[in-house]
Amino acid sequence: MTDAALPASGAAQAPAKPEVAKPEVDWTKLFLGFGAMVIGQFMAILDIQIVAASLPQIQAGVGASTDQISWIQTAYLIPEVVMIPLSGYLSRLWGTQRLYLASCMGFIVMSVLTGLSSSIDMMILTRALQGFIGGAMIPTVFAVAFTAFPPERRVTASVIMGLIVTLAPTVGPTLGGHLTEALSWRWLFFINVPTGLLVLFGVARWGDFDKGDPSLAKGFDWFGLAVMAVFLMSMQYVLEEGAKDDWFDDTAILWLTVTALIGGALFIWRQLTYRNPIVELRAFSNRNFMVGVVMTAVSGASLFGGTFLLPQFLGRVRHYSASEVGTTMIVSGLSMFLTGPIAGRLVRKTDPRVPMCLGFLLAGWGMYMAHGVSKDWGFWEFAGVQACRGVGVMIAMIATQQVTMSTLPPHMVKNASGLVNLARNTGGAVGLALLATSITQQTALYYDDMTSKVTQGGPTASMMAGLTERMTQLGVADPAGAARKAIGGMMEQQATVLAFGDSFTLLAIGCFIAAFVSLLASPAKGAPPPPSDAH
Repeated sequence: MTDAALPASGAAQAPAKPEVAKPEVDWTKLFLGFGAMVIGQFMAILDIQIVAASLPQIQAGVGASTDQISWIQTAYLIPEVVMIPLSGYLSRLWGTQRLYLASCMGFIVMSVLTGLSSSIDMMILTRALQGFIGGAMIPTVFAVAFTAFPPERRVTASVIMGLIVTLAPTVGPTLGGHLTEALSWRWLFFINVPTGLLVLFGVARWGDFDKGDPSLAKGFDWFGLAVMAVFLMSMQYVLEEGAKDDWFDDTAILWLTVTALIGGALFIWRQLTYRNPIVELRAFSNRNFMVGVVMTAVSGASLFGGTFLLPQFLGRVRHYSASEVGTTMIVSGLSMFLTGPIAGRLVRKTDPRVPMCLGFLLAGWGMYMAHGVSKDWGFWEFAGVQACRGVGVMIAMIATQQVTMSTLPPHMVKNASGLVNLARNTGGAVGLALLATSITQQTALYYDDMTSKVTQGGPTASMMAGLTERMTQLGVADPAGAARKAIGGMMEQQATVLAFGDSFTLLAIGCFIAAFVSLLASPAKGAPPPPSDAH
């Protein structure tokens, strides 16, 4: 070493601290464990919609009334919203692996009991327990993606999760319809057994990502849990059932809304003041997290709303079977699947706000393309709508996940993952409630408008006269009544089509607004690496 290489000062230099070597990541174990968890997440999300195309068969199988059968889906969703935020606390208490294994095991048992149900009461109970216990499988995967993976690989994990979250509700009705036709409706639930056992093996073998902290059990906030359950379950019930029961015209909906508001206020106060809160609401002080949660809710509304509108239209207007609906819907799933890797690369290489804005614009444009939908629209007419929406939702969802978690400290990630998933489900529930109400109200308005034109004369009145004359020629007993019935059916169909066009437009407007709101997030290219002392 030359003199020039020596320090200029004669003072002795303090010896440099040896760098602590970071443990080498076992990629095989990480991806196998995470992959097993992802399969379980897919199974849990799929079970929400897998019964959608098979409700008539289930209704006949358990002897349910028309009013009761909708509870097969509702009973799953309402308790699930309680477990999703609670899972963050339980994951810190028990560790991710133990919580996930317990959740998966309970989900399998309840799936078998649901498949064996002989009455609607038994099915509602087992579906409720299935949703509550299995709810922990959804947010824990999200948390692992942002704690176990190094920053440069988190976008890849987000792409995988984005595919699961978007594909599961899309393929659910199709898979369910084919399973029911090929075997029976009971296999909608029995199918979870082999899949669940595979997940149990994979997570038990490779899913040891962290350790629990038993000290969190001291001072568990039972009051906070109670008010959270009351708040979330009341809110979910109102959103699920409100449109069917004319909202506040129904006494139960009105009082449950009041209960939800009071419960929500108590819940927020308790979580902000209690020393050991179940849910860490202070994450909302982070600007990106706040914007990201709002965007997640909108993407949930777009995802579930689009998945709701299209099958409804094809069933009510085109009278498609479950398999025909599934064939038409495949474009959406395929476009999402193909977009995933591209979206991941886009988010990794650019400021995530840009693809988030672009994704919502594309999703909005896809929805707006259907504003002029007609009664003759089928596979090819909806192909462009679905492709544009599918690409947009996938890009927006992956970018939103990155923005939401990018600036959160690692110790908040587990709790925050529950809040993000809750926002997606709540956004979806709000979106479905608004769309269902919009379709009902707009159909009635358009029908009343058309009916008034019949009584006032005009083209419809001329058609009425012509049809009456035709019915007379055919020898119909009540030609005027038959003509009125035929005209009424045509008007009902046309009013329904126009109402669906308005609903597609409503969804598009929401996406366009979200595109501009997304720019309020702070710049964040990738998630920062966690500090060395994080655990």
